[in-house]
Amino acid sequence: MDQEIEFGRKGGLATVLLNRPKALNALTHEMCVELHARLKQWRSDDSVRAVVVQGAGDRAFCAGGDIRKLYDEGRAGGQYPYDFYHDEYRLNVDIHYFPKPWISLLDGIVMGGGCGVSIPGSHRVATERVTFAMPETGIGLFPDVGGSFFLSRSPGRVGTWLALTGARLKAADSLHAGVADACIASERQDELIDALAGAGIASHDDATDVIAGFASEPGESDLAARRGDLDRLFAGDSVEEILEALDADGGEWAAKQASIMRTKSPTSLKIAFRQVRDGGSRDFRECMKMEWRMVNRVIAGHDFYEGTRATVIDKDQSPAWQPATLSEIDAATVEGYFAPLPDGDLTFD
Repeated sequence: MDQEIEFGRKGGLATVLLNRPKALNALTHEMCVELHARLKQWRSDDSVRAVVVQGAGDRAFCAGGDIRKLYDEGRAGGQYPYDFYHDEYRLNVDIHYFPKPWISLLDGIVMGGGCGVSIPGSHRVATERVTFAMPETGIGLFPDVGGSFFLSRSPGRVGTWLALTGARLKAADSLHAGVADACIASERQDELIDALAGAGIASHDDATDVIAGFASEPGESDLAARRGDLDRLFAGDSVEEILEALDADGGEWAAKQASIMRTKSPTSLKIAFRQVRDGGSRDFRECMKMEWRMVNRVIAGHDFYEGTRATVIDKDQSPAWQPATLSEIDAATVEGYFAPLPDGDLTFD
């Protein structure tokens, strides 16, 4: 039986293969634990100069966490969702603060947990096949795994737009949004890995220089062309203000964004808006402490299970959100997601 995650070495390069291609390389708790253990070894191993992460197959880098298992275990009242997010978030933090180049090859779908093992790292290399998204508000969750940090640092209001709509980005738009650093042709991934292995990398700049030698032009960014409208329409101080601006605009693009937002969990919209606004003034550890508080409340709530049922289990695309409207969610309810936990905050090594 194939391992769900495989580790290798090429010279000074440690390699990671997320190896569940039939499940779009979705992360399990065990994969997070194994990767974290290896990361700790590599951090203190002077023979490891850099790490490269890729997904098996040609469909996905990693489509997120194993939502079906989280759904089943969570509905049964099990500990698994808490253990998964606890260890995943601690892994995300250590990737962000990893002192050596952490190079992710973003080929195919990159969503949710796949963003968490790539975007916090130092180098994100997209191919022309990339599809990036943080679609969590559609399943009653929020853009976690550091979304509060990296979405808040996207240009203008791009991060707010991504968080609220779950919009999907191709290569040029991923570069514009800051979630990718470079683009290469998908067929050159193995060649890039060989070059990184043979380069004697001693710094982040060395890795950047090697990647630059393979970089290709991804074409025009539709997102860049849309920025004026996007920044204006998503500048409101609440989800309601943003929807009012979209409704008042009268344009086709604005109407589509409003329509998409109205399919999402109202609670998720409210807390995702708050986390992106708050994340801009916090370091990565503080962002992950905030997200740990939030996810504990989500696991204990309703919308995550209902959203997952509607999109993944029954696939009827008709979630019955509770509460069903933004107007039913008061400030105290939102604040509850960000309040300290009885058992304390997420801690780090």
